[in-house]
Amino acid sequence: MDVIEIFGYISALIIGVSLGLIGGGGSILAVPVLAYLFSVNEKLATAYSLFIVGASALVGGLKQHFKGLVDWRTAIVFGIPAIIGVSLVRHFVVPTLPNILFKIENFEFTRRMGMFGLFALLMIPAAFSMQKERKEKETTGVIKYNYPLIIIEGLVVGAITGMIGAGGGFLIIPALVILASVKMKIAVATSLIIIAFKSLIGFFLGDAFTMEIDWKFLVVFTSISLVGIFIGSYIGNFIDGKKLKKSFSYFIFAMSILIFYMEFFIKQ
Repeated sequence: MDVIEIFGYISALIIGVSLGLIGGGGSILAVPVLAYLFSVNEKLATAYSLFIVGASALVGGLKQHFKGLVDWRTAIVFGIPAIIGVSLVRHFVVPTLPNILFKIENFEFTRRMGMFGLFALLMIPAAFSMQKERKEKETTGVIKYNYPLIIIEGLVVGAITGMIGAGGGFLIIPALVILASVKMKIAVATSLIIIAFKSLIGFFLGDAFTMEIDWKFLVVFTSISLVGIFIGSYIGNFIDGKKLKKSFSYFIFAMSILIFYMEFFIKQ
């Protein structure tokens, strides 16, 4: 094991610690860590990230369930179209993407550029969403579902998740509040369950049967991240995670710039 790999596993722990401390966002670092520290290609990096994100969100979601904050009916209603979206993209779209998507004179726009470019682009609104204070919305207490918009939103978020390997919590939480009038605390907790199931099911239906998975590496990386979650949760008893969240958002923004630079300038 070389120094870069050691740093990669340390990063896996940091991902978990950040999740435990701030409650979300840390798993978005899985793709760049896998790609740049372990030299995993774009298909496998996004596939592995789905498993890591799903496992991490499941742990967080179950913790929220035992606190009584998860609305399982809402998770199912929003989760089914999201699962369909991510599974279709991982099983049918990603495997058929050519290495070179298009070419303009001497410039080749590759599949890696497309997937990582989209990933870096979506890191920006994710970073901004972490800076905002989530305000509670006045509700009647009665959850009403806007099914047509929920289906569309679920398919779109699922497709995005399938393409970039990230959970998309910054899209799911507002949708739960707006499209179902769910209280903010319930929306945050329920989003973890939705992210867990769409990521894990999408991985197993779309990737586990179409790619050669290094299960030993994936389980070790994920296990280290999960240990980090519990460490972060413990540290959170002494540190205000909300204050760290804003600082972490700047780090996410910087990472998005780094990915753009690495893929569109260094690679060329």
